[in-house]
Amino acid sequence: MTAVEVWWGRTADARPGLVGELAPAERDRLAAYARDEDKSRFLVGATIVRRVLAGKLELAPADIQLDRSCPDCGRQHGKVSTEGMQLSVSHSGDLIVVAFHPTAAVGVDVELINPAIDADSLAAVSLSDLEATELAGFEPAARARAFTQYWTRKEAVVKATGDGIRADLRKVIVSAPDQPPALREWSGYDGPVRLVDLQAGVEYAAALAILSDQSPEVRSFDAAPMLRS
Repeated sequence: MTAVEVWWGRTADARPGLVGELAPAERDRLAAYARDEDKSRFLVGATIVRRVLAGKLELAPADIQLDRSCPDCGRQHGKVSTEGMQLSVSHSGDLIVVAFHPTAAVGVDVELINPAIDADSLAAVSLSDLEATELAGFEPAARARAFTQYWTRKEAVVKATGDGIRADLRKVIVSAPDQPPALREWSGYDGPVRLVDLQAGVEYAAALAILSDQSPEVRSFDAAPMLRS
């Protein structure tokens, strides 16, 4: 199957000159963020989407037609989509990641690992009983990373299917962090899913899901040179 392209950016890649490539609704959303780091994450993510698509479609970045309609309220703050390409955006800390595939739906998630989180308490509201039992088997010092790996795998799956925050993550059961990534069970969903852990550095966990019965080839790219051009 066609490879999934995964593009990585950082908040440090943001610069004022990129704003001119955004659509009016995107500029309004950018202005609404109160914190500079949130502005940078959104600007870098939106620019990666536009510039990668521009290169594939031979259009100017500002001419790319994107839709972020929320399925619940219709406002432009939902998952980004465009005709002829499946994509997914995630950001955490100073990392931004965007995944692209021409036909199969994809979901990507990256999370900064917080060593101070109460992984056991979070497990009670986001992991199945089986997953929580597995998590308890990790040494306390390793539980923050293990929980975050569970989380990114689950988030990648529900982003790929389009369920997003409406999904009950306790029912989306994925493999343990020390096992190859896979969706083990999700009651009510019987479609194909393949999961891949992404390398994002020691401070992060990241995962990619694709709605396919074939394991994808993943090609990773540093977006910094593209964003500087």
